[in-house]
Amino acid sequence: MTLFTPLLFILLLISSTSNADDSLPVVKASPTLMKQIKIMAIGEGQVHDSLRLPARVDLDQQRVARMGATVTGRITQIQVELGQNVAKGEHLATINSTELGLVQSTYLKTSAQVNLRRLAVNRAKRLLASDVIAAAELQEREGVLNEADVDLRTATDQLRVFGMSDRDLAQLAKDKKIHSFLPITASIQGTIVERKVTVGQVVQPADALFTVADLSHVWVVAELPEQQASWAHKGDEALVTIAALPGQELSGRLIYVADMVDPKSRTVTVRMALPNPERNFKPQMLATLLIRKQGVPALVVPDSAVLRINDSEHVFVQTAPEVFELRLVKLGVLDGNVRHVISGLTQGDKVVVEGGFHLNSERQRKELE
Repeated sequence: MTLFTPLLFILLLISSTSNADDSLPVVKASPTLMKQIKIMAIGEGQVHDSLRLPARVDLDQQRVARMGATVTGRITQIQVELGQNVAKGEHLATINSTELGLVQSTYLKTSAQVNLRRLAVNRAKRLLASDVIAAAELQEREGVLNEADVDLRTATDQLRVFGMSDRDLAQLAKDKKIHSFLPITASIQGTIVERKVTVGQVVQPADALFTVADLSHVWVVAELPEQQASWAHKGDEALVTIAALPGQELSGRLIYVADMVDPKSRTVTVRMALPNPERNFKPQMLATLLIRKQGVPALVVPDSAVLRINDSEHVFVQTAPEVFELRLVKLGVLDGNVRHVISGLTQGDKVVVEGGFHLNSERQRKELE
């Protein structure tokens, strides 16, 4: 009997502890506490499968232009500064080119030759009509005129390539003065985002001297891992948050999903267009791109109802007018302000969506007592 009594006491204690663990924590709320909580019956909602990717703000490459010299020469003047807004056709810099002067000289010489050859042809036609010369001589003069015309067209085309307009050519033909200074002009309206030139620098046609970008629209660019390449498609809904601008969530759609995998990073590039009228989004800002799939109906619970206790997620469920049960639940990722219910709740359960913290404090107080 002496040995049996302690053993029986231990078994009763283990049984009592096991029953206590199996019972669900229940809290009875006072009238004052009931005023601080809000209850809602949960139901079905739209759940979106989503993928979150690190991203960056980038220039819209369809709104970027790079300008350089069309001839070899020396920069004599720069009219713009980095960050300055420019209009299409505005002068960015001036270049002095001996190459331009030589082609202008060729143009003026061939133009004079064409005029002389044309006069010779007209005169030959009159002489032929009077039987003074033979037809072969007229044909010879016409051949010489055609050669001069070819040389003039070649010089004209080369000057156009150098950046001279028809108006400039007409002025050159009228004044007959060589002007070896040529402006470098903006081909689009935008902001100077890059300048790689100084006064006195000798430049070549292959050099990119200025970059002008229209910053009213930018791209958000992310890299999708190769294993998930089939997950995103052009037109998918996307949400963007930018680290430098907390509290702002911008929505849009994917405008581009690359058809090839980058062999170095083993990723697929995706892009989203982002309007930027206030210039708040600056290229190279860090961002997060959330790609969302079309929603499917599923049981959801507001995220405000979820309490994290001992590394697990719980909600308070109303079981009687003033009685609440703390229930362990399994939930999906946050989608907007709701969570997908995987287990632990059924449709129609009344959960505490506001004031759960106060209920949990009351539960802990009673456990301590």
